[in-house]
Amino acid sequence: MRGDIKMPKIDVYNVEGKKVSDIELADSVFGIKPNEKIVHSVLVNYLANQRQGTANTKTRAEVSGGGRKPWRQKGTGRARQGSIRAPQWFKGGIALGPKPRDYSYTLNKKEKRLAIRSVLSSKVLENNLIVVDSLPFKEIKTKNMVSALSNLKVEGKTLIVLPEKNENVQKSARNIEGVKTSLVNTINVYDLLKYNKLVLTVDAVKSLEEVYA
Repeated sequence: MRGDIKMPKIDVYNVEGKKVSDIELADSVFGIKPNEKIVHSVLVNYLANQRQGTANTKTRAEVSGGGRKPWRQKGTGRARQGSIRAPQWFKGGIALGPKPRDYSYTLNKKEKRLAIRSVLSSKVLENNLIVVDSLPFKEIKTKNMVSALSNLKVEGKTLIVLPEKNENVQKSARNIEGVKTSLVNTINVYDLLKYNKLVLTVDAVKSLEEVYA
């Protein structure tokens, strides 16, 4: 089997789409051989943990009425019935219906970290990773973000990862369809897979390497 994939330097652009420098990505974070099995396992775990599990149906003990036997046991020619709220009756209780439950479960932290590194490495291999020197937005303006993404030739679903909270950047992107912002400490496998393009600032790259190396 192949070992880690040695990654070359990649270009760093500014918001005008011009190359300003280059950066060498850490092999341990952006240059490993993607582990698809682990990625799938972590993705399923993430989706399971998002389930609310609030589906609920009432049993015959929870629906109102039905406290009296509808007719006597024998002599009517009809089937025996103990309550008009039995499951076979209209407006009766539900037999074996869903009840609130917790679908969440935990995974090993090492697996989660490996899954993140695997997806980041896949982005690099597929040329879907764009690094910008910074996003110097002095005000909240959607037009500025649209212009920056256009200059960077970023199209389709895009995830912008920031090293820390930046209200000007986050609010400038929130009304753009198919674009989402996230922080280094909140990224997850689901978002990394959902969004085709991944835009990182140089500081975000360094933070990711510190966290996941």
